[in-house]
Amino acid sequence: MTISETQSRRPPAALTLLLAAAALAFSACNPGAEEAKSLRAACEEGDPSACNQFGDKLLTGNYVLRDRPRAAGLFRRACDGSIAESCTRLGTMHQNGTGVDRDTTLATTLYGRACEGGDMDGCTRLGRLHRDRVDDARDATRAAELFRRACEGGGMEGCAHLGALYLTGDGVPQDFARAAELSEQACNGDVLSGCVQLGSLYAAGTGVDRDDERAAILFQQSCDGDEDDGCFRLGQLSASGQGVAQDFERAAELYREACNSRHGEACYQLGQLYQSGTGVPRQPGRAVGYISRACNYGYQLACPEEESGS
Repeated sequence: MTISETQSRRPPAALTLLLAAAALAFSACNPGAEEAKSLRAACEEGDPSACNQFGDKLLTGNYVLRDRPRAAGLFRRACDGSIAESCTRLGTMHQNGTGVDRDTTLATTLYGRACEGGDMDGCTRLGRLHRDRVDDARDATRAAELFRRACEGGGMEGCAHLGALYLTGDGVPQDFARAAELSEQACNGDVLSGCVQLGSLYAAGTGVDRDDERAAILFQQSCDGDEDDGCFRLGQLSASGQGVAQDFERAAELYREACNSRHGEACYQLGQLYQSGTGVPRQPGRAVGYISRACNYGYQLACPEEESGS
């Protein structure tokens, strides 16, 4: 193709300018862009709620260019303006090192401010920090108090975490029936981990009467919502034929879906199916690959035993 032919295929300069102007006008008239512009103006005028909302747009790149450090600054301003949700958002950024320095101590302080300000997600996140610490600062009792506060305030994720503590008796007296009640409350509040937890209780007959079909429904519900543990547990039922028809091909599909979300045990079970040729073609090489992934994802039973010293 000659240069002249290439140039003939290009739109005239006037048309190019017209298209650019039309795109700019469309952007300016777009409701999302207009909302972002209004929020920015309101924030600059001192409205902390607008700073929180505009910070969220900067964090996600919603109708504005993504700018995480600037989002953090706006969340800080809103948090100082008594917007509890912003304290939680800023705390999460510091906990994960997103757009700011990673600082768990500061995150803990921010979650505390958020919780005291009435943001139940802040209470839940603070509870998780107390529960998950591995040093002497770990405090399961304090975690339970925070999860209870969140749950009673409408934070359904707090209900799920509190249910898990009742299940293990960590920080609260062990109570399987109470664990089931809280898990159901969380599941009804669209917390998928609560559905998995409740399904596991039905599958085991712990705290509730055993009901494999009910367990399968709950695992399917959570799997449909991309909860990897729900997919894994539904795969287990498919492999065993509990609550659903036995179907190893379906089990392999579910294990693969969970494995792709870094669920170690799911990778291991899928590797076992490839090793035996159950539900999938027998492929020892792929089996080794999946078992290796299981180890990498933290499933210790998949890791080779260390050779003992001579």
